[in-house]
Amino acid sequence: MAKPHRIAIIGIGAIAGMHARAIGDIPNAKLVSASCRTEEKGRKFSDQFNCRWFADYETMLDQEKPDVVTICTPSGAHLEPTLACAGRGVHVLCEKPLEISTARVDQMIDACRRGKVLLGGIFPQRFNPVVMAVQQAAAAGRFGNLSIASSYVPWWREDAYYAPSRWQGKLQWDGGGAMMNQSIHGVDSVQWVVGSMMKDLALDANPVSEVFAFTDKRGHDPNLIEVEDTAVAVLRFRNGALGQLLGATSMWPGTLKRMQIGGRDGTAEILEDELITYRFREEKPGDEGVRKQFAAKTKGGGGASDPMAIDYSGHTRNIVSFLDALDSGRSPSIDGVQARKAVAIIEAVYRSAKSGHSVTVW
Repeated sequence: MAKPHRIAIIGIGAIAGMHARAIGDIPNAKLVSASCRTEEKGRKFSDQFNCRWFADYETMLDQEKPDVVTICTPSGAHLEPTLACAGRGVHVLCEKPLEISTARVDQMIDACRRGKVLLGGIFPQRFNPVVMAVQQAAAAGRFGNLSIASSYVPWWREDAYYAPSRWQGKLQWDGGGAMMNQSIHGVDSVQWVVGSMMKDLALDANPVSEVFAFTDKRGHDPNLIEVEDTAVAVLRFRNGALGQLLGATSMWPGTLKRMQIGGRDGTAEILEDELITYRFREEKPGDEGVRKQFAAKTKGGGGASDPMAIDYSGHTRNIVSFLDALDSGRSPSIDGVQARKAVAIIEAVYRSAKSGHSVTVW
């Protein structure tokens, strides 16, 4: 076996533990170091995952010289470490959202192109087998003339989640609230599934053309949070289909997320990880097997009320896919351009909510 990829983590927040566990499950990967400014947190992480701790990521990059970095800093602090990595020839795999605006995402993409390093995004739902099954059906044209593609994330977060000492709920770091932070996985999944139906869609084109949205603060003290905890949006896709987005952290006690895709020839509906509808006008021999494979009800509440109550296996597959792309010399399946699309849609949601008009997705 070839030498394992030496991986470092920038930012030791809650999600970094999932990255560390995922890396530990990959035979051709080794976690060598991690950085954060807080010594107590850093040393505890170092001991738990058997890696070096650095208080400063630039020092870590210069001394450790990792092959790949995964970025787990607050959302609005993804750009600067990406620039530092690109300037040193280090490949970057970055947590969602890639950044909090398309302008900052574009800087990341340009820097990695100039530095001739790969830039990848973390969207574990694209590696969720049940979502992949629906995406494959869409790519095969089995839904026919598409009518609806929607994502619903009816979650709850306690007030402590938005405490003054935390970055969540702060516009500078979060870039937005329930839609940008929690619902972005559903936004990306929907645009990915529908985009796979558009055979002539340019790789850098967004499948969503137009958005109309409302946002508000309904479940938390509006003086405590700077971002929305409730958002609804209507989408028009470039193929004429319509869609809906619901993103909330205001719906106690929080319920399972849902995705619906339906058209003239079929409908699929996913409730968390359970495929509750998978019907097509023309049944194929493998359809019943797909229904049985994903018929098990989701155990627990997913991330409905606890942001850490999620399975990290999607992260593992996401990282494996990135390393495979690195080994084969090809672009990652979720490169910077792909990861940008969800940010562009959510940016349009916020522009529409602010203006009171439908807006074009840039």
